[in-house]
Amino acid sequence: MSASRLAIKIDVDTDRGTREGVPALRDLLARKGIPATFLFSLGPDNTGRAIRRIFRPGFFSKVSRTSVVSTYGLRTLMNGVVLPGPMIAKKNAAILRSVVDAGFETGIHCWDHVFWQDKLFSLSETRVAEEFGKAGRAYEEVFGQAAKTAGSAGWQANAASLAAYDAANLDYATDVRGGAPFIPVADGRRFRTLQIPTTLPTLDELMGRPEYPAERLADALLDHLAGGLDVFTIHAEIEGMSMAQWFSAFLDRARDRGVSFVSLADEAAKLNTDRASIPVATLEQGEIDGRSGTLAVQGARIEGLAA
Repeated sequence: MSASRLAIKIDVDTDRGTREGVPALRDLLARKGIPATFLFSLGPDNTGRAIRRIFRPGFFSKVSRTSVVSTYGLRTLMNGVVLPGPMIAKKNAAILRSVVDAGFETGIHCWDHVFWQDKLFSLSETRVAEEFGKAGRAYEEVFGQAAKTAGSAGWQANAASLAAYDAANLDYATDVRGGAPFIPVADGRRFRTLQIPTTLPTLDELMGRPEYPAERLADALLDHLAGGLDVFTIHAEIEGMSMAQWFSAFLDRARDRGVSFVSLADEAAKLNTDRASIPVATLEQGEIDGRSGTLAVQGARIEGLAA
């Protein structure tokens, strides 16, 4: 097996995660000299509206394992239902900019996390473009330049969202679960924007399960490394808050096992210099062990097509 290169992708879902988890992760990763990509939710924090997911298979088992109230806080769980959803980017612009000042890559997670995760497949392509456009404009207001990467809320992606990415001229995206970078085909359409999938399980997909005791979580995740490029998605609300000590130890354990930490931006730049070598594959909808509902997954390679 070739040497493992691990990229860290950080999904920031909530106002509280932005205020508390992002600075903690920024400082931890800076101290350790580890690159990472922070993907921000930029519009309203309507986390409370996620209650609609109670009807999804697997929702209750995940909630019971991950202790949603202690992870997100009661205040966050009331946002968008009992309380108005705070505007994340507007309220926390200085924190967002501090991430760039510390040398990290940033990008778009979404405008409204719950809306995108729950409603994407009911929206027209025009409406999806409008929703992503709101996130793009908010990003530019904070950072003074257009975003060059995005990773969708809840790994929800389809032809409409891929079209919005192409129109935004992103360098790459990281929307799916899969095994290796690819150029996506969805609904019979081939898109331009490179996809770099999340390859490892997320911490919340494993924690609380008897087959993954707490003392084995780090090694259980690292055992999924396939060699070459792997991507680990973490959350500001989990690894940046309640599981911050665990995450620091995980990074040390990974280095002890010979893992090199790399930047998604650097990996994408190398891939995009030789696009003819990037495989083309379908983007499909599937299930992931430990996560409720369906999400975007890397499908079969399409032979004879080059990027």
